[in-house]
Amino acid sequence: MSASFASASCARANSEPADGRPLRLARYLAHSGVASRRRAEELVQAGRVAVGGRTVTDPALAVDEGAEVQVDGQAVEPEEREVWMVNKPAHVVSTAREPGRRRAVVELVPSRRRLYPVGRLDADSTGLVLLTNDGDLANRLTHPRYEVPRTYRVKLRRPASESQLRRLRRGVELEDGTTAPARARRLSSREIELTIREGRNRQVRRMLAAVGNEVASLQRVRFASLRLGSLAEGSARRLSSAELAKLWKDAGRD
Repeated sequence: MSASFASASCARANSEPADGRPLRLARYLAHSGVASRRRAEELVQAGRVAVGGRTVTDPALAVDEGAEVQVDGQAVEPEEREVWMVNKPAHVVSTAREPGRRRAVVELVPSRRRLYPVGRLDADSTGLVLLTNDGDLANRLTHPRYEVPRTYRVKLRRPASESQLRRLRRGVELEDGTTAPARARRLSSREIELTIREGRNRQVRRMLAAVGNEVASLQRVRFASLRLGSLAEGSARRLSSAELAKLWKDAGRD
């Protein structure tokens, strides 16, 4: 059982996200560090969860601010929401845990929360990765509907031609469809800055290959309004309340 079950008496659970809407019960349990959302659904369906002293079996039950939630008779307290910025080194994977020998990005953050990457950055790439236990924020930041920008500094194998930059700006045909127009800016003959508003798998590398070039190295330097700045490689810092407020605006919430 999770360490977040702090006492045997019911605790009042503040389950509301930033916009005041209640959470579904399974999501609330996952946010509280009890289990993954799928496992939380199984716990509810097995009759091991009570809300307000009454056993419930519906994982989609809305949990209001004043609800009292228990699992196997022990109180559940919601985790405090955290968002961290990490400067990911090469060969570190953007997953919550790595079954092989490679290091996972969550290991770079000094937090005891159940944090997950917001989207992914492939193992060969470096730079800005966000980690959070706020599933609502993560979903908004990565959902194509909100078109949250990501900016990369790309070093190329060959000098970028004007024709290649124009094609990137128009959108590039890939095997999974045409990309949205990108913002492409030349930094030097073999280095460009590229901003996209999608999060397809290895998208930047595939876009450059499609226009006839090749990525030598790739660094994400901006995610939404957040800039990597002077954060050292391999280091992490927790976002301030002001940065969080701006990030929610970036994600389409006023």
